Amino acid sequence: MRKLYWYISSYVRKHGLVFLASIVAALLFFSLLLPLLHKNLAFKKTTYIAIVGDYTLTNLPKPIKNQLSAGLTKIGPDSQAEPLLAERFVVSDEGKQYRFVIKKEVKWQDGRELKPADVFYNFADVEIISTPNEVIFNLPEPFTPFPVSVAEPLLRTQWEKRWLLPDRLQIIGIGQHRMLDYKLRGNNLTEFKIDGPEGRYVYRFYLTESEAVNAFKRGEVDVLLNISDCYDLCDWPRLEQAVELAYDRYLAVFFNNADPLLTKNIRQGLSYVLSKDYGSARALGPINPRSWAYLQGGKDYAMDFERAIERLLDDVPRKPLHFELTTSANFIEEAETIKRELETFAPQAIAACQASSSVSDKNLCQNLDLKINIKVSNFPDLSNYQLLLIGQESSTDPDQYFMWHSSQPTNFTRFKNTRIDSLLEKGRQTINFDERRTIYQEFQQYLLEDAPAIFLRYLDNYSIAR
Repeated sequence: MRKLYWYISSYVRKHGLVFLASIVAALLFFSLLLPLLHKNLAFKKTTYIAIVGDYTLTNLPKPIKNQLSAGLTKIGPDSQAEPLLAERFVVSDEGKQYRFVIKKEVKWQDGRELKPADVFYNFADVEIISTPNEVIFNLPEPFTPFPVSVAEPLLRTQWEKRWLLPDRLQIIGIGQHRMLDYKLRGNNLTEFKIDGPEGRYVYRFYLTESEAVNAFKRGEVDVLLNISDCYDLCDWPRLEQAVELAYDRYLAVFFNNADPLLTKNIRQGLSYVLSKDYGSARALGPINPRSWAYLQGGKDYAMDFERAIERLLDDVPRKPLHFELTTSANFIEEAETIKRELETFAPQAIAACQASSSVSDKNLCQNLDLKINIKVSNFPDLSNYQLLLIGQESSTDPDQYFMWHSSQPTNFTRFKNTRIDSLLEKGRQTINFDERRTIYQEFQQYLLEDAPAIFLRYLDNYSIAR
């Protein structure tokens, strides 16, 4: 027994520190490191998703923001705002003050309770006041769509200290999905990873749909999300494909209304020429047809050569109707159809002009010989075009101020109409629901009469997965 004691004592004296360190290391591994490794190396399904667009950490795409967090409100089926993180909200001071009561025990992903002081939206000229239970927004003037604006998901940022690695900006939301990691090229995102209870999502970013489709073919991504076409993937076997009409996105030929050649008569005439055979996908204006403010039975500019000729001969152009139609690679086929239909119509317009007794100077008739030159650009210059065939997104609220009001730099069509301006100003300041609906239906009526664009169809939304 004494001999065994000597052996153990000698072993402890010689190797005791190593033995103790091994026990401590084992305890640390099983209590701390192993759960951490399990968290990061868990056998969850990882889905690689392509996102088209140029995004940064301060400008995340909607799918990522919606996965990470939620807003004070949510958009209901009738496109109106309903409370979400807010328990309720109250409008006062004739639409200039909005008070949101925050729900109790809503927690950020780091365990902190959501407080009114945490609520921040980067609104210009808006005073934000926090009380223990409420967040109050004081606006400089009435803005009825404001509850829709705060449906934007709330996010916090903080710098995360990482051992032996550079500090990293951590984005924190509200909900079960959280940011894991991201990669940047300069300030632009190339990859963004999200962890959730049912799986992991790796978003990879591409500037164009063509780049995203090629990445899918190379196996870099498993899902193409919200693209406008299935390209040559339509016939690929063992792919899941879903397509739906995106009623909040429409395709239109936008006129540069500052071009002196594109008078109201010319715009209306060209609108009547195109066939627009899109069935239920036909778009008749800029407002979502599922919106409470949508105008049923508005002017549809169905193809009508007689009306087109009537409008063109009412004020025969003094210069040839030669136009450049700018579009992106997504809509080349549609641009070719528009070119063909306009140029095919031209001889009929010239013949009608020559036969018309109301046109005294027959030399002007040759100006109706429509010629269209197609220019393809994935990033069209909105400040320099004549006709522009692109997709456009409808706002959730029927407010169209930024798109069509003459004072706005975002009005890339350079459309000016004092009646439209007045309606848009009233629409965003009127609280009464029925009055707002009347205003926006009146807006649609006058806008379609002035024809600043040819509204064609709602865009398809394709989602393709392996």
